[in-house]
Amino acid sequence: MTAPGGRWIQHWDPEDEDFWNRTGERVARRNLLFSVLSEHIGFSVWTMWSVLVLFMGPEYGLTPADKFLLTSLVTLVGAVVRVPYTFAVAVFGGRNWTVVSAALLLVPTVAAFAVMEPGTSFSTFLLVGLLAGVGGGNFASSMTNINAFFPLRRKGWALGLNAGGGNIGVPVIQLAALAVIGAGGGPRVLLGLYIPLIVVAAVLAGRYMDNLASVRNDTGAAGDAVREPHTWIMSFLYVGTFGSFIGYSFAFGMVLQNEFGRTPLQAAYVTFLGPLLGSLVRPVGGRLADRYGGARITLGNFVGMGAATGVLIVASTQKSPALFTAAFVVLFVLTGLGNGSTYKMIPGIFQAEARARGLSGEEAAAYGRRLSGAAMGLIGAVGALGGVGINLAFRQSFLSHGSGTGAFAAFLAWYAVCLAVTWAVYLRRPARPAGTTGVAEKAPQVSHARV
Repeated sequence: MTAPGGRWIQHWDPEDEDFWNRTGERVARRNLLFSVLSEHIGFSVWTMWSVLVLFMGPEYGLTPADKFLLTSLVTLVGAVVRVPYTFAVAVFGGRNWTVVSAALLLVPTVAAFAVMEPGTSFSTFLLVGLLAGVGGGNFASSMTNINAFFPLRRKGWALGLNAGGGNIGVPVIQLAALAVIGAGGGPRVLLGLYIPLIVVAAVLAGRYMDNLASVRNDTGAAGDAVREPHTWIMSFLYVGTFGSFIGYSFAFGMVLQNEFGRTPLQAAYVTFLGPLLGSLVRPVGGRLADRYGGARITLGNFVGMGAATGVLIVASTQKSPALFTAAFVVLFVLTGLGNGSTYKMIPGIFQAEARARGLSGEEAAAYGRRLSGAAMGLIGAVGALGGVGINLAFRQSFLSHGSGTGAFAAFLAWYAVCLAVTWAVYLRRPARPAGTTGVAEKAPQVSHARV
């Protein structure tokens, strides 16, 4: 099945239950474990500026608007690099690219270590912050790689665990920052902790992960995914779920500081809780989607997100920090559930598309793996742009009104649109018969039983 050294696996058929039970599951789980480790550290590096800004007091000379702009640009780069990271798996192999992408995390971490002190110019902070965006790309390549290892019946769990383990990198670096602040340490102590961890992740990926020959050099899948309307519909929905998760992860601490006057230590005490719970429940969202259908779970999730956002508006206008924090944590949990359920929908949608085209058996499974793997990176990239929008919306809301209330009103409207799209496309009626071809007539409607 694999070449010496475990570098390239020539034959991989996870839909074959005998193959899966005999050797496939063991190999897939091993790759999942070290993929999670690398992606986890990638998320920590990507979101390290959400905690570094908490260290940056008046002596740094940055306004709240400066800090929101900084985190917005970091989020933007993390979203953009997800596109090439997705296709790097097909070009270089999943194992090989995991090693490279993990090693690249040293660049922004060492750079931040070098410049993190009062007196550094805002433009320098912006430049170094942009480098941290490479950490956001690890998610796309990791999800594309792991998607190919698991059978459809296990994808919700596997992708949820992979992404959830990566997402936990957000609260972990926030917890590490809390420990450092509490111990009287500075930002360089925090950054210094991550440099050896990055090296360990790269070495372990090289030692224990595998490349799948079946996904190599399939650059045509990218073009097919771009032309598929479901790619863009799911991107839209993922803006609502993951865009919210990553955007709030960057912004939560700054909102507490600027709206409720919390100190960096007081903010750090609670900012990790929402991302932690949101990360932990992501596999639950995938598991629920495996059982009940991703569209059903996603629809209910957007209802809950809208309700939680409404409570945040009330808490913001009444200046109630306790209610605000509780509602924000609930909102984080819902973003995690939605992240898991939306990503489960992707392979199911493309399997349904395969059946609509008259494919069956391994041919249909191969079509679904090919298109869903390529689409995941694009969907992840567009979804992450939601984090940019959230931080820019907070920036404008604080500039215009001195609070985040206006931003929350905009988010509430967005969740309402996401809910309507989920119902109209994936729950209102089943897929049309095979034979439709044009984008306009291709009918994105896909039965929730399939996704």
